[in-house]
Amino acid sequence: MEPSVAPPDKTMSMRDAVAAFVHDGDTVCLEGFTHLIPTAAGHEIIRQRRRDLTVVRMTADIVVDQMLAGGCVKRLVSSFVGNSSAGSLGELRRRVERADPEPLEFEEYSHHGMVCRYQAGAQRLPFLPLRSYAGSDLPRINPALRKVTSPYPGPDGEPEQIYVVPPVNPDVTFIHAQRADRLGNTQIWGLTGVQAEAVYAAKRAVVVVEEIVADEVVRADPNRTAVPAHAVDAVVHCPRGAHPSFAQGYYDRDNAFYRSWSHISKDPERLRAWLDEWVYGTRDHAEYAARLAGHFRDHLAVGEALSGQVDYGRRL
Repeated sequence: MEPSVAPPDKTMSMRDAVAAFVHDGDTVCLEGFTHLIPTAAGHEIIRQRRRDLTVVRMTADIVVDQMLAGGCVKRLVSSFVGNSSAGSLGELRRRVERADPEPLEFEEYSHHGMVCRYQAGAQRLPFLPLRSYAGSDLPRINPALRKVTSPYPGPDGEPEQIYVVPPVNPDVTFIHAQRADRLGNTQIWGLTGVQAEAVYAAKRAVVVVEEIVADEVVRADPNRTAVPAHAVDAVVHCPRGAHPSFAQGYYDRDNAFYRSWSHISKDPERLRAWLDEWVYGTRDHAEYAARLAGHFRDHLAVGEALSGQVDYGRRL
């Protein structure tokens, strides 16, 4: 009988994960919708001074603005840009409106269009059809939005023309999640966004988590496993790594930071001073979070809201 082989421990530091999986010129996906935004991953990419990246993110927000200011991003693929109801992204606006300090290539889709791109990429399909571009101006500014003739008759019996979007297959996807085991089985609750699709669409995937748990914890609650181990290349333990967004059950959204960001990013000198202090001036995200420890404790702490237990049953 062959001896059993222990499954691989995929835990890595953020520094090592970025060094291993992010290279100049790569297409890098950073996904997380409203909460679980992989901010710490973006900061480490800035620290390591990666260049000429194509960044794919449905809701391009503060972390993208920071990566732009860090000189990392040549091209942005997104379906929303903004400071999440709290204002503007100063660096992004300067790039798009005035090519200052240099232009930004921007490829725009609708939210549903981006979801379909991830789904096509995850399934290794050449495109995915959708109806939502009918009557929209987006096809006029984005030549990647095209029409094909359906091989099936429509309601009137005639072949139908329908819009399609191309797949997206990033070189690497980073997602943030609440917890994972050392093998990479990753559990998410609250808003789940398109994290699973973004992982499956990518050539490599790095999961950043608030905590690493024992295998038994994952097995006890299997339906929360949004991303299984076989799709994950590295697991990074990075508590508070989604700040200023929130991690459901761990800490709240830092609304004060979101409000302040419009003022910070509006002034290029102030923005670069912020990067010097909070990104380049910290060794890693643990040091960044340590500087904010009192703020997390006094303003971002959350109380319990337990979801109970589920009985899966077993044979008697």
